[in-house]
Amino acid sequence: MGSVPKGSGPLAGLKVLELGQLIAGPLASRMFADFGAEVVKIEPPEKRSGKGGAGGDPLRKWRKLHPDDPSGTSLWWSVQARNKQSVTADLRRPEGQEIVRRLAARADIVIENFRPGALEKWGLGFEALKASNPALILVRVSGYGQDGPYRDRPGFGAIAESMGGIRYVTGFPDRPPVRLNLSIGDSLAALHAVIGALMALHHRDRSGVGQVVDVALYEAVFNMMESALPEFHRYGVVRERTGTNLTGIVPSNTYPTLDGRHIVIGGNGDSIFKRLMHAIDRADLADDPELSSNAGRAGRGEEVDAAIAAWTSTQPLAAALAVMEQADVPSGKIYSAADWGDDPQFQARGMIDHGRLADGSDLAIPAVVPKLSQTPGGTRWLGPALGEHTDQVLAELGYAGDEIAALRKRGVI
Repeated sequence: MGSVPKGSGPLAGLKVLELGQLIAGPLASRMFADFGAEVVKIEPPEKRSGKGGAGGDPLRKWRKLHPDDPSGTSLWWSVQARNKQSVTADLRRPEGQEIVRRLAARADIVIENFRPGALEKWGLGFEALKASNPALILVRVSGYGQDGPYRDRPGFGAIAESMGGIRYVTGFPDRPPVRLNLSIGDSLAALHAVIGALMALHHRDRSGVGQVVDVALYEAVFNMMESALPEFHRYGVVRERTGTNLTGIVPSNTYPTLDGRHIVIGGNGDSIFKRLMHAIDRADLADDPELSSNAGRAGRGEEVDAAIAAWTSTQPLAAALAVMEQADVPSGKIYSAADWGDDPQFQARGMIDHGRLADGSDLAIPAVVPKLSQTPGGTRWLGPALGEHTDQVLAELGYAGDEIAALRKRGVI
């Protein structure tokens, strides 16, 4: 951390305002921050009296907390909010809304992931914001999009993964659908939000006109479903759960090894399949004309997988990997978090970055990707304390010191 100074990166000079919380919207703005954009995140202030919980993005308290941090901040927050500035403002109050208007007036992009209609209720909809900034790009991330009969439903990644189709095809055929132990629906939506924003920026740079980028979580998942829809439309075939293999692609599966572990082998290229079969002493299958193409192998998938599993079951994982590498067959072990730090490829590519927490301790974090040869991104600081940059940013907007103090006293910031 620290190798990428403030003000550098391919998006240096770009101003992004983040409204919202948790995963999809904040992940999108984090990717802008990772590559040099100035990202101001608006968070609700701490509750000083009355009802209500602590302020800030709820993600600050999700998953594993840093035990020595008196604020009890989530380690996830350290990554999700890295390189961002935290400003507190109560969006339900006119003074908080005015702070957002001033920030939006100078912003290139606003990213929000409230329910549709929330910004309009606060007087912060696109029509209101673009009045003072016609070139503004408003990225709106929601469960179902800004229109349609479901627009007002609460939308979470888990529901989007189900509606978009990814849950249906995940798991084993004799068991209920399962989920990845990750917020994949939110992450896919965040990637679509970034792509859409960059396309809108390109158009704005040519036309001077901003626009709305409307990202629905379920649509981001649906966009990943490959040929599932045309297969059903043309042939009435519903792609089902297949466990560890890949429908119609043979061989591509997970196989047991002698030492109780598993090896993933992708031998579905025609020439790769031949090398794989020779490597496991199955020249008969390598030379079988029907198996020379994927179309033939798809009809005999169980036979091919059984032959590979019979061989891997006689090999310790390390030995099986060595044979596959020698035969130039794509293969790998299944990594957990415990495997990344010692892996030479992760080390060579610099995929483990390090940051310093508020108490001075070190924290390993994922490095920024993708890698750009001339203008790389990087981690400049970990997720900030709640409201850490409020005074600085408001002063840049023209608020006087006594005005900032008054807003704080009234609980606006």
